[in-house]
Amino acid sequence: MQHSYIAVDGPIGAGKTTLVKMLAKDLSAEAIFEPAEKNPFLTDFYKDRRQNAFKTQIFFLLNRYQQQQSLKSVKSPVICDYTFAKDKVFAKINLSKDEQTLYEKIYSLLHADLPKPELVIYMQAAPDILLERIKKRGVPYEKSLTVQYLEELTEAYNDYFFNYTECPLLVINASDIDYVKNKTDWENLKKTIVSHNKGIAHYHYVSKS
Repeated sequence: MQHSYIAVDGPIGAGKTTLVKMLAKDLSAEAIFEPAEKNPFLTDFYKDRRQNAFKTQIFFLLNRYQQQQSLKSVKSPVICDYTFAKDKVFAKINLSKDEQTLYEKIYSLLHADLPKPELVIYMQAAPDILLERIKKRGVPYEKSLTVQYLEELTEAYNDYFFNYTECPLLVINASDIDYVKNKTDWENLKKTIVSHNKGIAHYHYVSKS
C-alpha cells in the first residue's frame, strides 16, 4: 500500500463505510470507524439542532481527537472513515456565530497535534440520493433528516474541499456508484485510489452493471 494513512470523507449516506471496509480488506490495512452512536447528545440534536448543536459538536470534536491521537501508535496502514476536518464542516452549518468562534479556538489547538492523512478521498453525492440511502438503512435518529439539511451539508463539504491543499485529494462522484456488485468497476476505482499521489483529481464513475 503506497499510503500509510488514507482518510475517506463526505456527507451522511455517501458510502464512506462501505468503501473503507473494502479498501482495508484488499489493501491489508486497518479500518478505523467513528463511533458516532456513542455521542449521548446525538438523538436530541436531530430533534432540535439549534438547541443541542454545541454540546453535540464539542463531544464529537473531543471524541474524534482522542481516536485520531491513538493512530500515532498504530503500526499497520490505516484507512479511516472520516477526516478530523469533518467536525469543522458540521460545525459551520450547525453552530451559531458566537458558538463557532469558541469552537474554532478549541479546534485549532487540537488540530495541530494530530497525524495528517497522506491521501483524502472525498465522496460526493446528490442530496436526494443521500436521503434515499439514509432512509434505506433505517437508523432511528436519522429519520428527521431533510433534503434541505443535506443540501446545506453538501455545500459546506464542497466549500471546504474546493481549495483543499493539505495532502493529495481524490474526489469521487458517488451518486451512481455500485462497485460492490461489479468487480471490474471496483478494481478500476481501487487502482485510481492507490495510484493517486499528487494534487486534486476527480473520479467520475459510470456503472457497467
